[in-house]
Amino acid sequence: MLEKLKEADRVIGVKQVTKAVSNGLAECVFLADDADDRILQPLRELCSARQVKMLSGSTMKEIGKVCSIEVGAAAAAIIHK
Repeated sequence: MLEKLKEADRVIGVKQVTKAVSNGLAECVFLADDADDRILQPLRELCSARQVKMLSGSTMKEIGKVCSIEVGAAAAAIIHK
């Protein structure tokens, strides 16, 4: 599933993903297993409230690499425009 993120329109980072979910643009959210739970918990709650699919099982490094950035990312989302 992480490979879908590579090809899709996406946003990267907790702040941008939170905005996308709030604005109804996020189709699917990827959450890093090794990210600080204190940072991800508000995003998890928002995704649950908005019924946005959440996927975990990846590390920050893996999400960053798939998104073609040189640093890790705690969250990323596939969006529709």
